[in-house]
Amino acid sequence: MTPALKAAFEWQARACDDLGSPFMGRMLPLLPEAVDPASVLGQRLGAWPEDTLGPQADSVPLRLAGGLHLLHLRGAAPSLSAAYPPHDVTLATLREALEETCRAHQDALLTALDSPPQTNEVRRAAVLIAAGHWLTARLGCPLVTSEIGASAGLNLNWDFMCLKAAGRTLGPENAPVILSPDWRGTPPENCPAYVAEARGVDLRPIHVRDASAALRLTSYLWPDQPDRLERTRAAIALFLAPDTEAILDEGDALPWLAQRLTARAGHCHLIYSTVAWQYLSTAAQNEGEALIAAAGQAATDVAPIAWLRMEADGSGPGAGLTLRLWPGDHHIDLGRADFHGRWIDWRAPPP
Repeated sequence: MTPALKAAFEWQARACDDLGSPFMGRMLPLLPEAVDPASVLGQRLGAWPEDTLGPQADSVPLRLAGGLHLLHLRGAAPSLSAAYPPHDVTLATLREALEETCRAHQDALLTALDSPPQTNEVRRAAVLIAAGHWLTARLGCPLVTSEIGASAGLNLNWDFMCLKAAGRTLGPENAPVILSPDWRGTPPENCPAYVAEARGVDLRPIHVRDASAALRLTSYLWPDQPDRLERTRAAIALFLAPDTEAILDEGDALPWLAQRLTARAGHCHLIYSTVAWQYLSTAAQNEGEALIAAAGQAATDVAPIAWLRMEADGSGPGAGLTLRLWPGDHHIDLGRADFHGRWIDWRAPPP
């Protein structure tokens, strides 16, 4: 394998370890050497453009890891499952299982390389709940929401989820999805939000009404984090519930958003993304910002517009939480959050 490919797997291993997956931290560095470079799979990996291997582009290590996890979830690779959590095996045993699986299931892994990873991390919805309650406390009107990069659309239903933070309970206590991040900073506002319409878009949405697609979504989670798997399955069930009416569209984000920016009298239009905006090209980001700002300039007190982002911003730790609110183009720092929503440092001013 090329040095660049090996470096990409090692970088991703460290990132996964930092995000609470020691198994991925152990497994990923073994993968490049577990693939026969003369095989079709090895040749495809070796020919991948070096500048697109990493997380800001194609995320090749997570594509391959997702393919392996999918085989495990399907029960299609017994030797791999015997080396996966909750089993604790030596590195030599794990590597042997990886080598055998890459040989025996090359076609399935080649298919896995065709699709970018989409975890639709449900814990990020804690930020949406807190921001939705804050906006409702400030504006006192229903919300219309538009999510950019919605993946499977699971977090479109954040208003049906429950956030327990700083001794407060936001949302229905009997919710099927309950989020309890490590909360730092000021307590969240508890002012229930009403979402009149929830809609999202993704270039490659995962439609979880298809059982095989739902299984593929869970394959992008990490094998030693069963809580994420349980939470995602609960969010899938919520998306399929008859009383939730979120709509997931397929398409390019900017033309889709342009069609949704018509003012809705009596509603605040909340546009948001969680670790998705950063994957747009610089040109698309600039175009999108200009599009939203232009709509913001036309916003009124009875039809305000809010733009919420949970995105990498070159600082740390975690992602920045930023809100722009019109009329007035107010720039509001809401704090920071772990990329997977494990903790939130909430700095929102009084609404």
